[in-house]
Amino acid sequence: MVEAPFKNAPVNGPTDKSASTPLIIGLTGGIGSGKSTVAKAFKALDIASVDADYASRAVVEPGMPALQAIEAHFGPALILPDGTLNRSALRDIIFADAEQKTWLESLLHPLIRDWILTQLQASLANSPYVILESPLLFETDQHQLVSTVILVDVPVELQLERAAARDGNTADQIQSIINAQMSREDKLERADTVFDNSLSEDSIAPRVLGLHQQFLARAVNQ
Repeated sequence: MVEAPFKNAPVNGPTDKSASTPLIIGLTGGIGSGKSTVAKAFKALDIASVDADYASRAVVEPGMPALQAIEAHFGPALILPDGTLNRSALRDIIFADAEQKTWLESLLHPLIRDWILTQLQASLANSPYVILESPLLFETDQHQLVSTVILVDVPVELQLERAAARDGNTADQIQSIINAQMSREDKLERADTVFDNSLSEDSIAPRVLGLHQQFLARAVNQ
């Protein structure tokens, strides 16, 4: 499958602003899709990347107000002996209880967004465009920060196989994560570019290079 061109006008972000608008590329994909591998291919081309997953960890580090709020809400069992967040226990809670998931998102999403904005601004000083790598790009308001979206896509069966091999989780655990996120069909509809990652790993670098050349040309025009 050849990567689709930009099929839609960019979504709700720094899109139709002045010519000086920076180019921010949203890169998303479900668990096991290989999104991080595609991100590494852009980094190999000296393109800066901001990782929303890292942001979600940074805002709950020991001493951060969000971690204190989580402990107050869920109890001390959510804190490990070294003072860090018990992510596994928290994951079990929020996947079993939609109300608790909503509470956690209302706490963390604004903090994550602020962290991402700061990192994007710093990264744009040294890169012609920046990748915002986020598994929840569409599920949060992070899609409003980007100029266009690349969806790293694989069939669900391949997601399950790859994620199980990587993380050691069961198929049921992985499926629950998939079910908690936007459906593949909706993501395909909303994406501007679809990167088919069911092809060989050797094909990733040359296909990313093709997208990179498009983005460089677009950055010059902006």
